Amino acid sequence: MAFDWFKRNKSLPAGETSSAETISPVAVGPATAEAVAQAEALSDTPGKGLFSRLRQGLTRSREQLVEGVGRLVLGKKVIDAELLEDLEALLLQADLGTAATREIMDRVTERVRRKELTDPNALQAALRESLLDILRPRAQQWSPEKGRSQVLLMVGINGAGKTTTIGKLAAHWKAEGFGIVLAAGDTFRAAAVEQLQGWGKRVQVPVVAQGTGADSASVIFDALTTTRARGSELLIADTAGRLHTQGHLMEELKKIKRVLGKQDPEAPQQIWLVLDAGTGQNALNQVRQFHDAVGLTGICITKLDGTAKGGVVAAIARAVPIPIRYIGVGEQVEDLRPFDPESFVDALFAESKP
Repeated sequence: MAFDWFKRNKSLPAGETSSAETISPVAVGPATAEAVAQAEALSDTPGKGLFSRLRQGLTRSREQLVEGVGRLVLGKKVIDAELLEDLEALLLQADLGTAATREIMDRVTERVRRKELTDPNALQAALRESLLDILRPRAQQWSPEKGRSQVLLMVGINGAGKTTTIGKLAAHWKAEGFGIVLAAGDTFRAAAVEQLQGWGKRVQVPVVAQGTGADSASVIFDALTTTRARGSELLIADTAGRLHTQGHLMEELKKIKRVLGKQDPEAPQQIWLVLDAGTGQNALNQVRQFHDAVGLTGICITKLDGTAKGGVVAAIARAVPIPIRYIGVGEQVEDLRPFDPESFVDALFAESKP
């Protein structure tokens, strides 16, 4: 797996300083076959280690949702109105949202009415099937194209894990052999620039940055010029993360799109929103407002390991027709995972270990 190449780098950069005026002077290029082989030799068993991390990261959500269903049906002999009402309340508490909850409950209720579902102990299986039906349409993978410079604009409010997600994505695609450039477009916070430069050093990709307070669109425009001049495939651009309810932030993002369009009419090819799963239903408001402003092409949901409300993944999948690209279930680079509904639901419904 590509993420395994970086398993030796266990500590994540909290922020390192470097020149804020120039590209960070680091080596670039694809991972060598020797480096990949060495990392794989040090890694967990392929598949098993990755699934274990996913299962562990979803522990709190599993305890709230799946084990909660188990407690509801304990000792029950039939599926009655009271049990269905309790199940609905549980789904809402797990932040599945009203739309996803309604869809699941309608399916379950209809199956009960037709006597296709009579055993309370089968409710977990029915829930699992319904979740997969909601999540599958949103699983669409994306990777850069060889021989073409593209722009991935990352947006989201402060604290969602945007800059860290950028660093992990850079690590992932660099290990796949793509040329990556980072743009420190969050010029509102000096710490954001330093953090991204720290990631650049860590994963050995160049970072284009200017001083705090510089025009964000200008920084990202210059970064695209650099990306194209180097023949790199992907520019990943950080942006400011002030509150999404503040109109000037959205206007700044629109300006970035306009300025990039002067150099490449198709840029940015991708605009991804980074969401903190712990924000619950507020995440839906963020999705809608950012999408209305700049037109999202993807969503990354982070910090699923720190919340009992992982149902928000289903809430987002049901509410908006935007692909969920990646989910974050831990601090390590490999804990940012391409979103795979089957693996996600398998880990969510996995039996807890003592």
